[in-house]
Amino acid sequence: MANPSGLRRKAHFLGTKIKSLRKRNRLTLEDLSVRCIQIDASAAPSVSYLSMIENGKRVPSEALIKIIAEIFQKELDWFFDDSLQEEEIDTAPLAAIAGMPLEPGFLFSESLLQLAIPELLAQTGTTGRQFAHLLIRAHQESNHNAFPDLERAAESVGKKLFPLRTDNVFEFAKHLGLKIKWFENSVFKDKGESEKPLNTLVRSFFDAPSTVYLNRELEGNPARLKYDLANHIAHKVLHDGDGARAPQVSGGRVSGRRHDSDSANFDAKDILYAWRDFECSYFAAALLAPKAPLRQFLSKHSYAIDSADKIELTRTLIMRRMPSVSPYPHWHYFDAYPPGNLRAVYRGNGIPLPWGNMTLVTDPCQHWAVFRMLNSRSSKPSAQISVLRSGDDKRLYCCESVRSKDAAGNPHVLCAGVDLAPALISQNVNPNETIDMIERSCNKSGGAGPIPEQARRQLESIGKILNIGWVSEGASKHAIIICQRSSNCPREKHCLGKAPPLLRSQIDSIRASLISH
Repeated sequence: MANPSGLRRKAHFLGTKIKSLRKRNRLTLEDLSVRCIQIDASAAPSVSYLSMIENGKRVPSEALIKIIAEIFQKELDWFFDDSLQEEEIDTAPLAAIAGMPLEPGFLFSESLLQLAIPELLAQTGTTGRQFAHLLIRAHQESNHNAFPDLERAAESVGKKLFPLRTDNVFEFAKHLGLKIKWFENSVFKDKGESEKPLNTLVRSFFDAPSTVYLNRELEGNPARLKYDLANHIAHKVLHDGDGARAPQVSGGRVSGRRHDSDSANFDAKDILYAWRDFECSYFAAALLAPKAPLRQFLSKHSYAIDSADKIELTRTLIMRRMPSVSPYPHWHYFDAYPPGNLRAVYRGNGIPLPWGNMTLVTDPCQHWAVFRMLNSRSSKPSAQISVLRSGDDKRLYCCESVRSKDAAGNPHVLCAGVDLAPALISQNVNPNETIDMIERSCNKSGGAGPIPEQARRQLESIGKILNIGWVSEGASKHAIIICQRSSNCPREKHCLGKAPPLLRSQIDSIRASLISH
């Protein structure tokens, strides 16, 4: 007869190890259950049964241990040795823009900043919308794009229904007392804030206190129709439909700027409009793709970008929601229009910008995936592993980019990516050694080269643990060395052919020569 105390000890020990693995990888019990179902639905445990296993009340079967071993890329022997893995560790990368103490501190007092900032923005020609977007982006990144109050407000309307049909969203609008009116307006050319006129489409707008105007052009595109209507539902719920917000526009004019203002300089109202646009956009995404159901959906489809097509949501919405719902926090997201205008940016993993989102820089590195995709005609998603050098700092990213068209027909590129270094650290792998290994291979081939076998196995393993399919796809291709500015290219063979000479200030030269004597 089996020893009951021995079984209890075995159950408790296995449960503790499984729980430690799950917590270390930031998965909920629901997440782990979904991952098990993906591998073997017949042997997958329910959430309640997993909980009992972790608490030592049940002994996992050999089949279940094999499933969990595959999910977390562990050998079976690991589950039966006497060691316990460390608790969850902090693997946060360096912030993209780190806070710093500035002296003398009194110059940065609230009263002086309120006087100086509008003057600074007016002198530099920076609009209120541009300034607001910088502030909003910093706010998003400091919160890892998690805003529980907006999530709860959206869930109070949608009750976490997923996926939503178009008629579901119209029912929500009707319940809130919104009236729908349709208008007909086709695409037109508008220069807006770009040098070259872009196709422009006014998709919809809100008329206080409760009327939503929708363009007939949206009728043939359920994904965009649902988003616009959800966006106006957000304005009704969050701001009682007071009407102080910008129309929803694709193309020349950037959403978030008031369209009754022609001033190119700072306007305080633009800040309000930009913030409300962000709030309503986040609410709309949370309404159409509630956090828990979307998290499970993305897990089932290994975070495939084109999975959005299965539930009549835009790829833009799905990709922007990934950082908010993923258990892995180290994400970035770009929405880029040619030749290099970033309409949307999120850098929860601290990735530097490949160009300015206010103005196009003169020497951007052309090897970023988002740049390469801008010059491609393919409409298929493409993965890329990149080694990014910024001074002595080296980072390793994988991203998936896809070329798309907005509602006005303008081409743009969507890009979502993750920092792989924190995931390597979580698996007790030294990321610097892996990055150096890949970088050496790239330099041997002029800046882009095959990923060495050892590093490739590590990345494939990380892709399976994170359940992000395009990590493994990227690992099967050549990796690429990227940087922020081509003039500071870190490649052994400079991407411009020859590194430009370093210019030294004449004043510094005079000072240095005098000190040397």
